[in-house]
Amino acid sequence: MPSQTRAALTPASRQEHLDQLRGATADNPLDVLVVGGGVNGAGAAFDAATRGLSVGLVEAKDWASGTSSRSSKLMHGGLRYLEMLDFKLVAEALRERDLLIQRTAPHLVKPISFVFPFFKKVFDRAFIGSGVMLYDAMQMIGRKRAVPMHRHLMHDKMLKHFPGLDGEKIVGALEYYDAQVDDARFVMMLVRSAAQYEAAVANYTTVIGYLREGERVFGVRVRDEITGEEFEIHARETILAGGVWTQEQQELAGADKGLQVLASKGIHITVARDRIPAAPDTGVITKTEKSVLFLIPWDEYWVIGTTDTPWEHDPDLVAATSDDIHYVLEHANAVLSEDLTREDVIGVYAGLRPLLQPIRKSEGSSSKVSREHTVMAVEPGLSAIAGGKYTTYRVMAEDVVDFAIKDTFPGRPSLTRTVPIIGAQGYQELVRDKQQIAAKHGFDELRTDRLLFRYGSLLTEVLALIDEDPSLVEPLEHAARYLRAEVLYAARAEGVVHLADVITRRLRLDYEVRDRGAAAAEEIAAIVGPELGWDEDRTRTEVDTYRAFIAARLEGEATHSDDEAAQAVSRAPEVPVLP
Repeated sequence: MPSQTRAALTPASRQEHLDQLRGATADNPLDVLVVGGGVNGAGAAFDAATRGLSVGLVEAKDWASGTSSRSSKLMHGGLRYLEMLDFKLVAEALRERDLLIQRTAPHLVKPISFVFPFFKKVFDRAFIGSGVMLYDAMQMIGRKRAVPMHRHLMHDKMLKHFPGLDGEKIVGALEYYDAQVDDARFVMMLVRSAAQYEAAVANYTTVIGYLREGERVFGVRVRDEITGEEFEIHARETILAGGVWTQEQQELAGADKGLQVLASKGIHITVARDRIPAAPDTGVITKTEKSVLFLIPWDEYWVIGTTDTPWEHDPDLVAATSDDIHYVLEHANAVLSEDLTREDVIGVYAGLRPLLQPIRKSEGSSSKVSREHTVMAVEPGLSAIAGGKYTTYRVMAEDVVDFAIKDTFPGRPSLTRTVPIIGAQGYQELVRDKQQIAAKHGFDELRTDRLLFRYGSLLTEVLALIDEDPSLVEPLEHAARYLRAEVLYAARAEGVVHLADVITRRLRLDYEVRDRGAAAAEEIAAIVGPELGWDEDRTRTEVDTYRAFIAARLEGEATHSDDEAAQAVSRAPEVPVLP
């Protein structure tokens, strides 16, 4: 049965989880150990835990600190994959998107519409229109629709609906629906959901070796990055969900075979919402010569991206260049009536897509690699998963757990089609009562909706902090989107270890404000420091380290090559290296 107490990831509970992992000995191993705390690893841990298995989950850095916090923040079917005739992937993604909206995560995933501009009146309306018609038809097979049907927009109607589009170039458009997600929070909520079902979860816990009994992998050796302590975790089955770090982990395990992963860099920029006039919750999608470009409305800004270029450096050093930013601006301006400039850019973030390596490297750029996932027995007792897309994380988790336990625990089916992610139960009741919540706490509609989307029914826990200390209802001085209570809650329940965990993943300040959260660092550290047991020196180190990290990122964004950008960010880690 789920435990609400276990779901709170506190500094004290982190130690309890580590003790539980440490207690997984050769005589009393875990049933399943998952390596990697991105969406696939967190999803696998949640899946295995809901089956009643004893589960561990370890992550070398913070939850979702890699690819899973640097996406386009969409749960979508992948309209462009229809052009590649990848019908299976699209159908699967659409089914999973609808499941999240309707049942398992309505508080974290919500519908959003996109306008697809036409530049050739007859050809585009026929070609794109037929593709979106098929896209819509695939959503009606055997289930109730979760989003509205598409509609065609003639030229004048298009400009009325989305005035920011260039009416001289664009002859009409089509509007269709997908969904968006706060990616980093989604993963953190998955981790908490796994913990709720008794999984032992620990971030900043690095795998430094794999244990063996003969030819079989029987767990891992890890290092707690906070204390430096090393210990063993024994497990009957180990699952590797390493993303772009998959090959590194396979080599560490001494595997003779394994999955090959291609790292593809994608960057996004943010600009203020008032720079592009449009109907509420309506974005733009358009094709580029290399990928697709999204203009996505999010809170009080736009997220615009993405690029698709090979990354051949250390995955830990991924960074945007000036040329990347120029590329995104140039392609956004191709559809907008008023050009955006570098001065409009509030924030930038870069991530790596873990794509399965094509059979022949000569086949072309990473954008042509299939996004379907693969599960493989790397070694006896060690299964790996790679590929896929964010939207299909649940299917990937189900597949890899099925594969890993097929011999040791047969007859344990996945339950995650019906088990909601933490915060979903009771969410609709809070939505119904949101006017009373707003009136009681003095919130406007925007803040109330923002809080509901971030926390779901867990919002009651955040509001309880305000009831205990009314000063926590005040917004942060340098980040007014967020309440002081949200920062305190991050320290008390959301598994933060370092200042950067709060600023960049529990909040989103590293791309929501122009200084990337540097000014808010002192105030946030003052709130979380006492909760995390920091003394004055540790607090100062956390603030200085974060500010240096942001300065290095900004330096990278002024360069013109991946080489230079990687060198810039290598000079300042995101979090302090503790003794």
